[in-house]
Amino acid sequence: MTEARTRGTGEGAFATGRYRNLLQQYGYSASDIQSRLADTWNQLFDGDEETRIYYPVGEDKGYMLDTGNLDVRTEGMSYGMMMAVQMGDKDLFDRLWRWTYEYMYMTTGVHAGYFAWSCNPDGTKRSHGPAPDGEEYFALALFFASHRWGDGRHPLDYGVMARDILRACLHNGEDGRGHPMWNRDNRLIKFIPECEYSDPSYHLPHFYELFALWADEEDRPFWKEAAAASREYLKLACHPVTGLAPEYAYYDGTPNDEKGYGHFFSDSYRVAANIGLDAEWFGATDWMRQQTNRLQRFFADKDPEDLRRYRIDGEPFEEKALHPVGLLATNACAALASPDGPHAREAVAAFWNTPVRKGVRRYYDNCLYLFAMMALSGRYRIWMPEMK
Repeated sequence: MTEARTRGTGEGAFATGRYRNLLQQYGYSASDIQSRLADTWNQLFDGDEETRIYYPVGEDKGYMLDTGNLDVRTEGMSYGMMMAVQMGDKDLFDRLWRWTYEYMYMTTGVHAGYFAWSCNPDGTKRSHGPAPDGEEYFALALFFASHRWGDGRHPLDYGVMARDILRACLHNGEDGRGHPMWNRDNRLIKFIPECEYSDPSYHLPHFYELFALWADEEDRPFWKEAAAASREYLKLACHPVTGLAPEYAYYDGTPNDEKGYGHFFSDSYRVAANIGLDAEWFGATDWMRQQTNRLQRFFADKDPEDLRRYRIDGEPFEEKALHPVGLLATNACAALASPDGPHAREAVAAFWNTPVRKGVRRYYDNCLYLFAMMALSGRYRIWMPEMK
């Protein structure tokens, strides 16, 4: 199988097949970049108890541990699968997917076809509800695995499983039981299937562009429309001066603070990285560049030791950031959308000069850290089927 070749239009890697090593473009040496990437990988997957977040189980399974909450989440499992397929580690990918499919996949009830978002490390479910960000990462990681390695015997029939997941995401509830993960009218992803509001960090239009190629044929127009809808939604959700996005937001983009999640905090960090990767894969727009410049300008004068929760207009709370390393990583990843922006190099330098996080809260930070390292070094790629 092969990575993306020249297809489509625009300046992104999907059209050109070329992935920028922005770190090298900024003057970091190729050997230092490769060493940092390898070291980050090793610390997360083979390191000691201060850095590792992956734990093998038996001969053919393994899980990603949320070290702060001591559970296994669809977020982390899908992240680990995406990391594994990008780095070419099929054994790790298969271990994570076998664990996920055996313990998290639900076959009965209103959530049949979805994955339980939280389990104990022994595989017992803490929740029988799903979180849509896991499903969208599972689907694309499985498509990439299918294209890179080919499908195997169930449940390693990656492409089949990816299409099954996306079919459930759109069509659950059509029999009167359950709910879809996307609002079928406005094409926006929900925070959970039962609610009618969103999480801006769940919006991955660059994923939906690819779902529009590989999902069930009858659903492909929906995914193309979802990509456009998500890009427009992010314009509404991100503050026009600070660039900050809330964790939860209504469909009109206004913050949803009913449960205290209407501010810029942990979930919100991912918006910057998502915009950066969308720009790298499918080309940057003027808004992406302006949004990145606004966000990086907001943080340019902030002490990394004093990052906080913020209202999206920039007013700080007393509460410190729970995942400051993850925030630095995602702000750096955003530079892919505006590499010549006035604060892009300093955002990347702040990230480069920060080591992976150690200790109890390391899981979320270091997932975002590794994603940023892959994206900024040109190692976060689209894997396409072989062109015939």
